[in-house]
Amino acid sequence: MAIYQDIQNDPDNRLFTQRGILPLYQVNGKARVLIVGQAPGIKAQERQRLFKDPSGDRLREWLGVDEDFFYQSGQIAILPMDFYFPGKGKSGDLPPRQGQADKWHPRLIEQMPHLELTLLIGKAAQDYYLKDKANLTDRVQHYDRYFPDYFPLPHPSPRNNIWLSQHPWFEENVLPTLRQKVAKVFEKDS
Repeated sequence: MAIYQDIQNDPDNRLFTQRGILPLYQVNGKARVLIVGQAPGIKAQERQRLFKDPSGDRLREWLGVDEDFFYQSGQIAILPMDFYFPGKGKSGDLPPRQGQADKWHPRLIEQMPHLELTLLIGKAAQDYYLKDKANLTDRVQHYDRYFPDYFPLPHPSPRNNIWLSQHPWFEENVLPTLRQKVAKVFEKDS
């Protein structure tokens, strides 16, 4: 809880805190899977629940887990690259603010000693953690290059329907491996 207060009290977050907007992430000490995403959308910020939208429905389908397990099991953690909605841009939401992951991710990840799989969803998370020159498509297509530490994925947003239709190998090759890895992590508890 001290980290949560530190995030709220960070001068970079002062305007959010003054407006009563709370930082948004999901961390649990028994988490086995970490999802690193972009930044909360406006609906997530208003509902105070990450991936409680069509993107989340698709993500849970990709993972092969239901909504109850996703939110209530404590096995899945979610760290956005920024804990606040960054605002609207010309063609969608603005990118996450720089520097938030640097400040907070190490401290939060330290609280989760049982992590076995980290999913990097979208370009911002991949650029930050992978630090290679590959683009999102190349990373996702060659996901096994990043094992065992990371599994890069596109964002599950309906805005990515065109990308998904242009890359049928994602559903044919990548998703079965993802589901298998996720099931293997969670079967240890059954």
